Amino acid sequence: MKIAIFTDTFTPQVNGVARTFQRFVDYLDEQGIEYRLFVPDAKEEDLFSNQVHRFTSIPFYLYPECRFSFPNMSHIRKQLESFQPDLIHIATPFNIGLSGLYYGKKLGIPIVGSYHTHFDRYLQYYDLQFLSKWIWKYMRWFHQSFQTTFVPSYETKEELLQHGFRDIGIWSRGVDCSTFKPYRHTGLKARYGIKERHILSYVGRLAPEKDLRTLMDTARQLPENMKQKVHWVLVGDGPMAEELKKEAPDNMTFTGYLSGEDLAEVYSASSLFVFPSTTETFGNVVLESLACGTPAIGAKAGGVQEIITPDKTGALCAPGNVGDFVQTISELIGNELELRRMSYEAREFALKRSWEAIFEDLLYQYEQAIGLEKPSVAL
Repeated sequence: MKIAIFTDTFTPQVNGVARTFQRFVDYLDEQGIEYRLFVPDAKEEDLFSNQVHRFTSIPFYLYPECRFSFPNMSHIRKQLESFQPDLIHIATPFNIGLSGLYYGKKLGIPIVGSYHTHFDRYLQYYDLQFLSKWIWKYMRWFHQSFQTTFVPSYETKEELLQHGFRDIGIWSRGVDCSTFKPYRHTGLKARYGIKERHILSYVGRLAPEKDLRTLMDTARQLPENMKQKVHWVLVGDGPMAEELKKEAPDNMTFTGYLSGEDLAEVYSASSLFVFPSTTETFGNVVLESLACGTPAIGAKAGGVQEIITPDKTGALCAPGNVGDFVQTISELIGNELELRRMSYEAREFALKRSWEAIFEDLLYQYEQAIGLEKPSVAL
């Protein structure tokens, strides 16, 4: 099988889509499966290579970690005609994704796609709700030519079916349990001067759509005796970073972006992972936290609900309900035995979610898509 992948976000950009596709192409390399990757630029001297083809890009307004690219259409066509892929996988609905859609139709190559981001749910955080109707209309048009649209959770599948999508498949997410694992001794507290007994962590983009207002209000409204026991560690960056730092309480530390073992150390040193976002199609960071043996408290919304099992791997709170988050954190921090039990359950859950199994299933679904009759689409 030969695969051409089109995505408007890829490493070194930092987000769930970029990291997932980096893992995927690493897996393809290990399996000896040929691919071509069409992505935004990283640096001028690395625009093109044999397998990875990068195009000039600028930051996307609503999401600077994604890029608005300017693909070289003639170069893409030459590459596709030379490579002759069995399948095109389109990850994003922007310029590079549109290029893959155009040539997939024109050259008669089977196309699949994946849906990673609830852009519609982002709108309320940027006062752009009036665009909702048009976004769904565009997304239905964009995905209608795909043999299959892959989503990471059943919640996302139901959402798309309700909006008129069809041919939805599940492509879940895994976690590297050899990197994300419990660490018995870490220097995290000494490194950041943390004296409190318990660490509450958040990992993700520091942006409105992550509902960080709920997190900040929760930090402020914890009972005084609880504030003396906990220290917040926020990992990531984004448009709200400076604003959050200015209003942060004394028991809150910002680390910026972290990855690999440095990130795993934060999860592992935490008593609880707190993730109030309601816009997730999955929630990779929640699964990483569980792999490190850290129970998670999340909003009862989106794909996170399929990772956190209440009273087992963590707890789910009413979206945006600060009182609910405060009460849940207070109860769990005050119950050491319950935290230890949940820590064990969290790690056991993550051990069953290997990337290898996830990617094997995706390749099987690729084979099914290739076997389908190619649709006749007029240009």
